[in-house]
Amino acid sequence: MVDRIRAGGPFRYAKDGAVFGNRERLLPQRPRGYYHEYTVDKPGSDDRGPWRIVAGDGGDLYWTQDHYDSFAQIIEEP
Repeated sequence: MVDRIRAGGPFRYAKDGAVFGNRERLLPQRPRGYYHEYTVDKPGSDDRGPWRIVAGDGGDLYWTQDHYDSFAQIIEEP
């Protein structure tokens, strides 16, 4: 999914790429429009489910498996 985000798609869901507002304030504060959210399919789920990757315009990536209740930064290997 990270490769697909970096390539600009294609994405399965229309909401993929939407601005993520960081209303929970769990990610570093950045200007509105900096973060965008993307769905990660959860096996066995028949809808978008809770898994997301949030990508920042600076290349930073965050994973949430509980629909924005918590985040872990994704560190890519060089």
